[in-house]
Amino acid sequence: MKKQETTPTQATITRAPFPASKKIYVEGKIHQDIRVPMREISLTDTKVFGTEKKVPNQPVTVYDTSGAYTDTEIEIDVRKGLEPIREQWIQDREDVKALEGITSDYGKERLANENLDAFRFQHLRKPLVAKGDTPVTQMYYAKQGIITPEMEYVAIRENQKLQEVKDRGWSIREKALGP
Repeated sequence: MKKQETTPTQATITRAPFPASKKIYVEGKIHQDIRVPMREISLTDTKVFGTEKKVPNQPVTVYDTSGAYTDTEIEIDVRKGLEPIREQWIQDREDVKALEGITSDYGKERLANENLDAFRFQHLRKPLVAKGDTPVTQMYYAKQGIITPEMEYVAIRENQKLQEVKDRGWSIREKALGP
């Protein structure tokens, strides 16, 4: 007998924070509305071999891929879907328009399938398409010398606060191998 699928509820979604860490956000400098989720992981002190001395370790910051699910300040409703963080960034460029609805045959077929109604999000966004003849890709904007919010977001995510590490006066290599 096949198990009946059910939609997760607030009670069944894991929201607990990861141990010895906390969720933080790094804000954009070019685009101030950017908030990149990071996880600041606390490290235990390093015991110096042969002594009772302990050396404190700074926390390590990594990109947090858990999304909204580990942010206790955000309400999660799987029927509504995740907050569309890029939507305003895209609209602000004023180079796309919303279609009236799904245009592909496959998409229309899936939308008409009543068996999928229980799994649909409450709010389906309309597909977007470029207004003019120019592409609406990150590559296109980069070639124009434009730093989009998406580009800054990725740069912050990939940097993982590396500049702060450098500002402390030591490199990753020195931290790993010692002075």
